[in-house]
Formats: sequence, C-alpha cells, structure tokens
Amino acid sequence: MSTKKISIIIPALNEEKSIGKTIDSIPVDALRRMGYEVEIIVVDGGSMDRTREIATKKGAKVIIELRRGYGRAYMTGFKYANGDIIVTGDADGTYPFEIIPRVIKLMEEYNLDFVTTNRFARFEDGAWSPVHFVGNKLLTLLFVFMFGILIRDSQSGMWFIRRSLLNNDCRFMGTGMEFSTEIKIEMIRRAKKWLELPISYKKRKSGKTKVHWFRDGLHILAFLVKKKILDIFGMMRKRIL
Repeated sequence: MSTKKISIIIPALNEEKSIGKTIDSIPVDALRRMGYEVEIIVVDGGSMDRTREIATKKGAKVIIELRRGYGRAYMTGFKYANGDIIVTGDADGTYPFEIIPRVIKLMEEYNLDFVTTNRFARFEDGAWSPVHFVGNKLLTLLFVFMFGILIRDSQSGMWFIRRSLLNNDCRFMGTGMEFSTEIKIEMIRRAKKWLELPISYKKRKSGKTKVHWFRDGLHILAFLVKKKILDIFGMMRKRIL
C-alpha cells in the first residue's frame, strides 16, 4: 500500500524568532493519523541569523536559495517537494497551519485540486497596515476585473495544491511577490475543482514584513498587465491556427 505524502513549503529569511513556532504549529501527528507522510521544506534565502539551525532542529529539510524573490523560493521548493499535496505559508506566524488537516479532508471529500485562502475574512488587529490593506484590496479588484476569476484575496500566500497540477508544462514568470497572483491564475485554470477558504490571518510575531508595498505593488500591477496581454495574444494565435 503506497503512502500518501504532504509537502509543506515555507520560504524564510532571517526568521529565527518565529520559524520554530511556525513549524511547531504544523499538526504533523494529526496528518499522520490521516495516513499522510509529512515533509517540511524551509527554503532559506540566505539568512544571517539562526533560521536554518532552528528549522533543522525542528525536523525540516532546509534548502538554500540565494537568488532572492518570493516566487523564486517557491519554484525552488516545488522542485524538492515530493508530496501528493503541497501546502504553503510564511515563516512569520501569520498563517494558520493548524487548519491543514481540515482542508486536506475537504480536498479528499470534494475532490478539490486547488485551495487558496482569504485573509480578509478574519484578521487580528495589527495584521495589516492601512496601506497594505487597501493595496491588497485594490490588487484583488484588478485581478478579478482583468481575469474574471472571482476570489476575495489575490495575494494570500497559503495554498493547497495537488502535485498533478504542477506538471512539466507548468512554467511561471514571476520571481517576486507577483508569484502569489500568478499561482492562482495558473492553478485555477488547471484545476477541475477549486475553492477559496476564509482563514484567520494573524499579526506578524516579530521583525518587519519583507513586503515593500509601493515597489511590490507596482511589480504586481505590471505583471497583471503583462499576463493579460500575453493571454490576449495567446487567444489570437489559437484563432489564427
């Protein structure tokens, strides 16, 4: 009998104060009782603190990826992940890893290929700055308008992906924060069944966010425009052929 496997990918950069608690919050025992083998992959972007040491002691597989970028970290993590289902989330304690067993049960019961999450549903005081909150809302509205995919949070970083969606012809363009938008477009287009779930988004436990909203917001906006233009040219090419 083959063992089912879950890979949990966590990008990290100088998160020594939160990486241990983040890994501890993953309900490994509950997942094992469900019949899943669990691997935790921390993709480290060149931390100068004890992030890698702590993650290793907690049982995670640490992959060093010195090429910076949020998307780059995930693309590297995907290469090393062996799970039938891949789960993602940040190392700063903001995402509720404790919900993983419940979401996996939903995926099993309803045969879901992809689950993304909505941080706007419930969030702690201080989880967002006003600029971040408004910026996320505007980017989500643009996402829905441009691509016709009805979701409430285009930038959420917690996803549940069946490995089968990430096959050899799956290519990503975004190496930065725009990857969070791109993964949703590509996975939703490939998925037979998908869902967006509300989650409780928490205040960062320590340190400063890696997101620079003016710079990253412009990159995401530019990506949306580029992606839409490529889609239009792709449709025109299919019609011609």
